[in-house]
Amino acid sequence: MELRHIRYFLALAEELNFTRAARRLGIGQPPLSQQIKDLEREVGTALFHRLPHGAQLTEAGEAFLQKVKDMPDQAALAVRSAQRAGAGQTGAIRVGFTGSAAFNPRVPAVIRTYRRRFPDVDLSLQEANSNGLVSSLLDESLDAAFLRPGGVSEEGLRFYQIETEPLIAALASSRMPHSDPIALGALREDPFIITPRPLGPTLFDATIAACRNAGFEPVLGQSAPQIASMLALVAAELGVALVPDSMREAAMKGITYHDILGGGPTTSLAIAIRRDDRSPTVAAFVKEARFQDGAGRADD
Repeated sequence: MELRHIRYFLALAEELNFTRAARRLGIGQPPLSQQIKDLEREVGTALFHRLPHGAQLTEAGEAFLQKVKDMPDQAALAVRSAQRAGAGQTGAIRVGFTGSAAFNPRVPAVIRTYRRRFPDVDLSLQEANSNGLVSSLLDESLDAAFLRPGGVSEEGLRFYQIETEPLIAALASSRMPHSDPIALGALREDPFIITPRPLGPTLFDATIAACRNAGFEPVLGQSAPQIASMLALVAAELGVALVPDSMREAAMKGITYHDILGGGPTTSLAIAIRRDDRSPTVAAFVKEARFQDGAGRADD
């Protein structure tokens, strides 16, 4: 039994006239009569009484009508649901982010505009360090993650770079009250507050490399598990730190931020997904993240 048979039956059940029903369907009367006969043969009983000037539902036809009258609408809804799922407009997505990524304006903008575009997608968020995010992606407890690539394993994952930003120096305002640019070499005697490499390999490696390129081996001070705690230790005058430029958004009391003279180091922000992920929902989120501009718009 095909859906067109149901549509033909419903048209005739409403018009109770083969000529009018055929005209409504845009087909000839003989083909309609044949399709109704085919349907009755498949059902195994007559659905209409043929009258000289029309048709009338049999008792079986009335019973059949009650069961099939909503089928075209249900089929249309099913098609629409499939189309929306195929376009990534429904479902669920679990997104992770590092502490430093959260301060980049691009990340909250992506999440905000994605939720507006896809209100029927269940979006959940989780903060973790870079290695933790990679592990969660691989064990499929996360679907996508904002992180800083470099120093983390890329096996089984695909990374899409979103932007590159410079690293800047964060100092206690008591040490330098004004946010003037500073030469990295001027900090050779200061202890550097760094997240342990197993937790934040990207910033750890970038800090060490930047100091070595400036001609000195950094003095490693107190370690901090997250970038927010790094800044808290800087504000407590326990050392200095190199952080992404977007950390200026933190505006933590007791800290001044300084561009590094001579073109300092940079760090990248990327979104990572599993290499074999084929989810339309994830694909739509990645598109939002990759093509959104600074004003919070994404290409259609």
